Amino acid sequence: MSMSVGSDSGEDTVMSEINTTPLVDIMLVLLIIFLITSPVVLKLQKITLPEETNQAMQPKPENVNIVINKDGDIYWNQKKMADTNELFDFLKTEAVKLPQPEVHVRGDRDARYEFVGKVIYTAQRAGIQKVGFITEPPDKM
Repeated sequence: MSMSVGSDSGEDTVMSEINTTPLVDIMLVLLIIFLITSPVVLKLQKITLPEETNQAMQPKPENVNIVINKDGDIYWNQKKMADTNELFDFLKTEAVKLPQPEVHVRGDRDARYEFVGKVIYTAQRAGIQKVGFITEPPDKM
């Protein structure tokens, strides 16, 4: 705590500063009072908390994996398709499901773009909304 006792020359000057020491003391006392009384007030209030309710979530459909090898053969979840017409029939049944599954296309690195394009076009004709490509991540050096 500081206190002004006058100047050395004997002349009293008007102090133009605000003495904040009493203000800080009052604030600390109020803070201590609030810290002590707030847990007591919280324990006195009787409330009824809402009960937990479990709602069944709609299961996410399994993704459709389509593989295209370098020769242009199309596989649906490890089953070889005869042509894009057979693939269209399978994709048509998947397109009407709610929520609609995603179609993941894995194309061989050496496969021609024509084969991948036919699969994408077939998925579009069947009404599939989400088509993604599966690739290998690059090697980290």
